[in-house]
Amino acid sequence: MRRLLLIILCFFFPFLAVLIHEGPSVKVLIAILLQLIGHFPGVVYGIYQVTRD
Repeated sequence: MRRLLLIILCFFFPFLAVLIHEGPSVKVLIAILLQLIGHFPGVVYGIYQVTRD
């Protein structure tokens, strides 16, 4: 259930979903940069990080 909520959050705020899943790290900065470049790359990266085991 938690993973599903994080995936839904990725569509709106990918960097926030990565922050909740990973904690403060470089991955959050990457998600923010991709979000600034374009919304779609940020969403893809966020979903990848949240669903990655």
